[in-house]
Amino acid sequence: MYPAIQSYLTTLDYNRIPAERRALLDKLTEYITGKIGQKEPVQLTFICTHNSRRSHLGQVWAQVAAVHFGVAGVDTFSGGTEATACNPRTIATLERAGLQIAKTTEGENPVYELRFDEAHPPVIAFSKVYDQSPNPTEGFAAIMTCSHAEENCPFIPGAEKRFAITYIDPKEADDSPAEAATYDARCRQIAEEMLYVFSKV
Repeated sequence: MYPAIQSYLTTLDYNRIPAERRALLDKLTEYITGKIGQKEPVQLTFICTHNSRRSHLGQVWAQVAAVHFGVAGVDTFSGGTEATACNPRTIATLERAGLQIAKTTEGENPVYELRFDEAHPPVIAFSKVYDQSPNPTEGFAAIMTCSHAEENCPFIPGAEKRFAITYIDPKEADDSPAEAATYDARCRQIAEEMLYVFSKV
């Protein structure tokens, strides 16, 4: 894992996660542990409305946490109830956290390669609907990262399990003096929570 990512991980403290939040995250840990115990692949799809911010952060940090704790057989994905674009502010906060990022296409919905470990394939980030390739269409857990998607998309076809692990949208700080700090705080929260989940697998 890249030194910058390792350094970032050392600044995280998942012991400060509130008890009620841990109870929510523990259900995801139980699901992952059960899949591994049955020697089945673990496929986690993080879903928000536009697949532009929180779902990408969830996908990235769950993959990083799995590699960090040596949990094999985990693949993470992200999608939306509609497709827009991976927001540049999401890319910027991940760069500040230490990921090495390359934009591989241009246009309204560019594709990014997000690297955190030379030995691991990059996370491919672009906005897509949750059932669009390369996302799985069966045998996956749907992790709802925003309350709008949770409330307005009550059924995710193909999902064998659904978890509502929602986050406040950092979009509220766009184009304000607090923009970078707000995105960094949300990035850190999601990273800490995914580390907590995989620390107990």
